[in-house]
Amino acid sequence: MSMTPYCGRFAPSPTGPLHPGSLLAALGSWLLARHAGGRWLLRIEDIDPPRTVPGAAEQQLAALAALGLAGDGPVVRQSQREALYQAAVDRLLAQGKAFACACSRRDLADQHGIHHRCVARSTRSQAAIRLRVAPGSVVGFDDGLRGRIEQDVHAQLGDFVLRRADGYWAYQLAVVVDDGAQGVTEVVRGADLLDSTPRQILLQRALGLPTPAYLHLPLLLDAHGRKLSKSDAAAPLDPARPLPALRQAWAQLGQDPQLIAAATDVPATLAAAQAGFDPARLPRTDLRLPACAPLPPR
Repeated sequence: MSMTPYCGRFAPSPTGPLHPGSLLAALGSWLLARHAGGRWLLRIEDIDPPRTVPGAAEQQLAALAALGLAGDGPVVRQSQREALYQAAVDRLLAQGKAFACACSRRDLADQHGIHHRCVARSTRSQAAIRLRVAPGSVVGFDDGLRGRIEQDVHAQLGDFVLRRADGYWAYQLAVVVDDGAQGVTEVVRGADLLDSTPRQILLQRALGLPTPAYLHLPLLLDAHGRKLSKSDAAAPLDPARPLPALRQAWAQLGQDPQLIAAATDVPATLAAAQAGFDPARLPRTDLRLPACAPLPPR
């Protein structure tokens, strides 16, 4: 058994306010960290300026505070960690594990968008940086809810981007570097990121970083089967009404609603949730909401 203390995290991207799908991931990761007697960190993943909404990070943090979900330590912002990402890429380039690439999406169209060799038709003022993925790079891991997952990263994804041609850092690089630097041992997040995990494990190995345990929580889907964050049904959480939101997320995580029903404020609700949380009850499939799913009464 590992003696490394449990360290989890919640890392939203500031592309808009928190919605019920975000809260499901936040509360689930918080409960698992508290159940293990571990730490829970907050990180703002704001490395994509074109998608960042001004003020969204502050709105997200304010909503989490109203819900009683405070991190154990200062909030980390990826936009302030450029030097860490550059050092990681420089090391990979020096070791021949990464390379500069001028291929565009159009260049790779004949290869179904998968990069196995450079086929650029023209030069670019700034090239992307890709991780060199060798043939036979099959990565497997045991997900905490979904069991054994395997992916042939070379065949299915090829050499993936670490720094984009526009100069922005790729999510795969930033999340791996930050999880390593922050000592994250358990990554609990939504199932929409399940496909990213083999790439991140491959990159962890290339950088000599430990691989955390992974658990991918179910997604909230609208009545049409779309991820809630991409749906018109994704109404922002109301920080002025935290109790209904917490009760709904608790039930969506498969937990017994009666265990927190008597709590009348946020601290009492979270204390009851922490005491009664049962990881074995976590759902293993995505959750489809009805066409109209109002919050329960205050």
